[in-house]
Amino acid sequence: MSHQTLLRCPTRGRSMTEITAQVAEVVAASGIATGLAHVFVQHTSCSLLITENADPDVRRDLETLARRWAPDADPAYRHDQEGEDDMAAHARSVLTGTSLSIPVGQGRLLLGTWQGIYLWEQRHQGHTRQVVVTVLG
Repeated sequence: MSHQTLLRCPTRGRSMTEITAQVAEVVAASGIATGLAHVFVQHTSCSLLITENADPDVRRDLETLARRWAPDADPAYRHDQEGEDDMAAHARSVLTGTSLSIPVGQGRLLLGTWQGIYLWEQRHQGHTRQVVVTVLG
């Protein structure tokens, strides 16, 4: 049994947007009690992650780390067709990933107490991102 939904998620520019509630709604609507939720973002300049949802300092610190891993406007980059954040956004996406798998039990996401699902926009400008949620059971 499977169920699939496409979510459209607006972002505010480089930041993390929690999408846990939207993914949980898809899982609930699927009618699948036990299985797996696969979450995939259809873009190359944003990413998905599971991280702490209680203390926003965690997300700020992750952004600090990402600036070190993939700085904007690095003169070594060749790909800069869409601005100084272009290649950095692609690199950040590769380093952090574009899909997640989360177990489903009793018809709900089996996340830990302090875990949330986040769409991490890597571009400075906001976009509307497409996220595919597939529930298998």
